[in-house]
Amino acid sequence: MTKSESPPLNVVVLATFFKGVDFIRELKSHGCRVVVVTKEKFLEEAWPRESIDELFALPNDAAQEIFFDLMRHISQTHRIDRVVAVEEFDVVLAGLIREHLGVPGMSSSNANAFRDKFQMGAKAKAAGITVPDFVPLLNHSEIAAFMDRVPPPWIVKPRSDASAIGVRKLETPEEVWRTIEELDARERLNERSLYYLMAEFIPGEVFHVDSTVQNGRVLFAAANRYGRPPMLVAHGGGAYVSHTVAHGSADQKRLLEINRRLIKALGLERGVAHAEFIKSATDGKFYFLEIAKRVGGAYIAEALEAAAGVNLWREWARLEIGAEVGTKTSKPRKDYSGIVLSLARQENPDTSAYDDPEIVYRVKKKHHVGLIVCSPKLERVTELLNRYAERFADDFIAIVPPLQRAEEALT
Repeated sequence: MTKSESPPLNVVVLATFFKGVDFIRELKSHGCRVVVVTKEKFLEEAWPRESIDELFALPNDAAQEIFFDLMRHISQTHRIDRVVAVEEFDVVLAGLIREHLGVPGMSSSNANAFRDKFQMGAKAKAAGITVPDFVPLLNHSEIAAFMDRVPPPWIVKPRSDASAIGVRKLETPEEVWRTIEELDARERLNERSLYYLMAEFIPGEVFHVDSTVQNGRVLFAAANRYGRPPMLVAHGGGAYVSHTVAHGSADQKRLLEINRRLIKALGLERGVAHAEFIKSATDGKFYFLEIAKRVGGAYIAEALEAAAGVNLWREWARLEIGAEVGTKTSKPRKDYSGIVLSLARQENPDTSAYDDPEIVYRVKKKHHVGLIVCSPKLERVTELLNRYAERFADDFIAIVPPLQRAEEALT
């Protein structure tokens, strides 16, 4: 069989939340056989079924062994060539499956550095990247020493959950010890204090850098700033806002340089990454917070595509199968974009009263409202986002308690 007649790659996409539509479509456009594995809760979502050869929905509480048995079933008729997790919670599982099947890609131990905040913090620190002081909630003497050297408040958070899930801000040692007792009284062993860490609280502005990576080298990266830290939005409500950092600015240059060092330190060879940093209001330094091997959530990909013309999902798909990558051959645009997003009281919010010509995308998701704007001028983007965030408070915003564990999203 000649190279041009070689069989299509069989790609298994782990998507235990509904995401990755453009990723799936791009794989199919290159002739791949695409198998998607999701959870029952998301089976009826708008998957691009015309681009999916097989779609499996496992029980919402499916154990790891069920995923492995499904791989056995798939492999009996089609050799699996790639296993890709488009959802953060599946990254380590994808590594374990690759190892078991002998499929190329990131190992489970390397993948865990993109899930475990203790590991990623330690690796970043060893590479000379500035990181907030931290300690695992394990040895009581080390915890006490941390509280002696680091003034409160402190942040206690799960080592492996995403966003602001399970995060607490504590002010006194008594609160810390009480929190540890509460965690250790939980029925589930993997929710006890062993799986948490405590970190120094750094007040300041939070930024994110989203990248594509090939052969360990960053091909494309974009720096954006959150309007308010995501933890404040998750715990206090209000609109989530993010926008492009000024091109050529000192902040952009510094963020992109730190991000390159971080990607190298964590050993990412291929794919995408979403990293978060905080610029301290005290000393002006950038501190590394966390990184994930995935496309950023909250419609970050759509906002980046509006500003730069780069679709992270499609670029990632091409990277996974070795196809030509668009950002190698075309120079990204340097416009500015931003998103304002929140939960909505209405099931299907009506944003028709928002009619500025800079609006390029309207979020269509039940009980969510969001707008993406794009302009050649950053000032115009921030003006619109600030105005919309105020209007959203009156027109749409709903506030719900923050998630304490990722599984709550599946109930």
